[in-house]
Amino acid sequence: MLNRWLSNILTAIVQFYKKFISPLTPASCRFQPTCSSYMLEAIELHGPVKGFWMGMKRISRCHPWGGSGYDPVPRKSSSKTS
Repeated sequence: MLNRWLSNILTAIVQFYKKFISPLTPASCRFQPTCSSYMLEAIELHGPVKGFWMGMKRISRCHPWGGSGYDPVPRKSSSKTS
């Protein structure tokens, strides 16, 4: 229940950014999908904590000396190694 609540809060923040803040800035996305779409998908697939962390790592790579191109959210692995 706490994960669902946290996921909803984080998703609402990202959607607010996409709808109200992003249109005010010039388009400068270096990656596909965009960082905000990446974070939404990461939260959905990996949960709020890991998904948010993955999204923040992606945003930190978004600078002139960082990468660019197609960078999808990694899928959950079906087996865990100990």
